[in-house]
Amino acid sequence: MQLRDYLKNSILVTDGAMGTYYSKKTLKDTTVSELANINDKKIIETIHKEYIEAGAKLIRTNTFSANTVSLKCSRIELRKIITEGYNIAVDSAKGKDVFVGASIGPIPEKLESEKDDILDEYYCIINTLLDLGADIFIFETFASTNYIKILAAYILSKNEKAEIIAQFKVNAFGYSKEGISARRLIEEARGIEGLVAYGFNCGIGVGHLYKIIRNLDIEDENIVAIPNAGYPDKIYARTVYRDNARYFGETMVDIKKLGVKVIGGCCGTTPSHIEEIIENLEGNYEPSSIYHRNKTQKKKGISNTPNRFYKKLMNKEFVFAVELDPPYNGNIQKTMEGANILKAEGVDIITIADSPLSRPRADSIIIANKIAKEVGIDVMPHICCRDKNVIALKSIILGAHIEKIRNILLVTGDPIPSEERIETASVFNVNSIKLMELVKELNVDFDPEDAMIYGGALNPNLTYVDKIIKRINKKQEAGAKYLLTQPIYNDQAINNLKIIKENTDIKILGGIMPLVSYKNARFLNNEIAGIDIPENICSMFTKDMTREEAENVGIEIAVEIAMKIKDIVDGIYMMTPFNRVEMVSKIIKSIR
Repeated sequence: MQLRDYLKNSILVTDGAMGTYYSKKTLKDTTVSELANINDKKIIETIHKEYIEAGAKLIRTNTFSANTVSLKCSRIELRKIITEGYNIAVDSAKGKDVFVGASIGPIPEKLESEKDDILDEYYCIINTLLDLGADIFIFETFASTNYIKILAAYILSKNEKAEIIAQFKVNAFGYSKEGISARRLIEEARGIEGLVAYGFNCGIGVGHLYKIIRNLDIEDENIVAIPNAGYPDKIYARTVYRDNARYFGETMVDIKKLGVKVIGGCCGTTPSHIEEIIENLEGNYEPSSIYHRNKTQKKKGISNTPNRFYKKLMNKEFVFAVELDPPYNGNIQKTMEGANILKAEGVDIITIADSPLSRPRADSIIIANKIAKEVGIDVMPHICCRDKNVIALKSIILGAHIEKIRNILLVTGDPIPSEERIETASVFNVNSIKLMELVKELNVDFDPEDAMIYGGALNPNLTYVDKIIKRINKKQEAGAKYLLTQPIYNDQAINNLKIIKENTDIKILGGIMPLVSYKNARFLNNEIAGIDIPENICSMFTKDMTREEAENVGIEIAVEIAMKIKDIVDGIYMMTPFNRVEMVSKIIKSIR
């Protein structure tokens, strides 16, 4: 019988963990058990048979980490490890009416920059398993469908009757390490030909997985749920999971009642956990007749959080955004005074930089929230990827939404200066596009009328416009609604803007940063990446100018550039130099 036929009428109970159970039985501080396929076949055979005796209807080959990167072995050695692992599982299941699934785990990211090498490695693994007669393939703990789409097609091209299971690893919040939600992983898996089942394994315990699946749009389909026993402790340098088999078995049956058809265990589980699942099923292996869609009703209607800036932008009205730097100490008076002046000037939104140039300043979200509440103007805090991992980024974005901030600018962020990297480490868990995709996922749980509106950065000073446009398209696909450009000073950048606007439909705010002195112009042109100031502009400043004279020259240059781009862009994005708001006010008055 094929797996797909079995699943029409029966719940499939799989085995539990191999690596952690191997470690527990051997008292070895390693969960990489694949080498035992060669060195200690008996222990692997014993584990398989224990799971079969416990009631598992499907066992997975001991090949999850079988790749040359994880095992630090040659291709010849790898094929031998896979061959022995597959044969041990088949021999263990012989005469037992049990399915054998060939386990394939993700290849570590050491090769991620070399996609062709990774695919070649996967093809080697798959070809070895196909030659052995494998017809059930299980991809475990993947973070996206990217490789699975390619590999599933490859398997089917070699064996059209092969059956494939895809399992994804998510955290307690329901996101993979690539920031993809459980909901989207399931949606994408539905469209992959050859997948007979798909769902989740590893990463989280049974209670968290229950909550994640309960909130999914599950249809009458073969969903997989293979969680960990819980979360491990470190005892004498060994990873130890608590003995919670009874709780695990009870909760797994609750998961089954959600409409899940494939249940089993991952890290920390043992044959006892599988026995508890079998016992709690009480002989009822029929799939649940009640499957569900997400019952969460989102309120429709007018948002209770006005977004005047965005509505004006979408109505094709010209907008003005002004950036203020948050304070580098506890004195916020100058920033708040500037915000009030700009509101009186009729500015549409104030943007707050996120520690620009990697110099620590007050948090952009907190300062933006204070301005919004006390000044009564729309705000757009910048959020960069440099300083926070995915968990922290989600937390601050959710906090911003709770505080009724609706516009955010998502940027990768300036790198840490080399001289400070000894004491300060960059994070860069994601880049700006990945962060946009993350916010896009968060928006699914918000009222559509009250979602986060986000934009990104655009550098029109780069040489190759076609590459700029490709990146813009990626940002639009990730949900970006507008782009704010780097400061514009030359005709080449203006010409690039024209080409970009002709070939995209995204809203663009042209960046204007007034120069304030000879020293300032030379510094920006020579030391700040992404800024290109022509010599004819730099030469308009002299070393002996007074502050007032230099500011007047800076205003004149800014107005001239703004007037050149006004008919091209959808708005002006003013960067306030050294919080000199009066300069910005004069420029805005001149170009309205």
